[in-house]
Formats: sequence, structure tokens, C-alpha cells
Amino acid sequence: MTKRSGWQGRYFEDFVVGDVYEHPLGRTVTTTDNIWFTLLTQNTAPLHFDHEYAAQTAFGKPLVNSAFTLSLVSGQSVTDVSQNVFANLGWNDIVLPNPVFEGDTIRSASEVLAIRESGSRPEVGIVTVKTTGYKQTGEVVISFTRTLMVYKRDSAPRRQAAGSSS
Repeated sequence: MTKRSGWQGRYFEDFVVGDVYEHPLGRTVTTTDNIWFTLLTQNTAPLHFDHEYAAQTAFGKPLVNSAFTLSLVSGQSVTDVSQNVFANLGWNDIVLPNPVFEGDTIRSASEVLAIRESGSRPEVGIVTVKTTGYKQTGEVVISFTRTLMVYKRDSAPRRQAAGSSS
């Protein structure tokens, strides 16, 4: 049997300005996701967890917590953008042009906007991406820019292979 290593993510050297990564995993948002995340973060807006209250609003049903949408789309980008992250430096220009509802399926993509060497840490570089989340209708539900420090290939911590011992 031949063992092959799995996807290790991009290192700083792998990023090219203008590249677009269509993230492979979509996710259908459930009522449980919305309620648990809303209560876990102590968001007391009944629009997110009280179906009777939400039915009286312009939306007519619960609106998915926008912080959940940000977290979900950020998470979807990890395999392509930040699998080898040293640190996130910030999320900026967060825009939520269309609502997300329970039952919507969210997919996302990221475009590399800028790359540069770090002035303070030679083992990493700084990458800025614009990430956009879409629902099944094609409508954009979120976009943001994210800046992060990404390890250079020769400086990254080493992962232990499955089945190997230290």
C-alpha cells in the first residue's frame, strides 16, 4: 500500500495576487446552528431564536446571526487560505448585503489581494484576501477582507503523520 500525504494547505510562497480559490465545502445552516451560536455568544436579539417574534418582522422568519455567517465563511476559507496561519491580523470591510435564513446553503471563494514579507517575523509573510459568501440562489450574503500572517514552507511547524509516533 502506498501512503500519500493529504492536502497541507498553502504556505506564503504559494499565494499569487489575483488568484481565486473556490472553497470546496458548502454548508446548509440549520435552526440548531442558529440558536446554539446565538445563545453561545449571548446575543439576546429574539430575531435569531424566537420563531413567533421573527414571524412578526419584515423577514417573516428567523434571521441567521450575522456573526455566524462571518464565522462559517471564514471557516470555509481555512483549507485554502489559512491552514498554515501564524496569526490573523484582522477582518475589515465586512458587508452583509443579503440575509441568511435557516435552510440556506452557503458557499464561498477568496481572491488574493496582496502579499508581502513581514518586517518583523522572517518566518512568515502577510497575505490579504477578499472572501465572499454566497447562498444557493447565487446572492452574495457576506464579503470581507482578511489579513493574516502565513508561515513560509521551511519555517512552519511540522505535522505528525497519522499512525506515526513521536
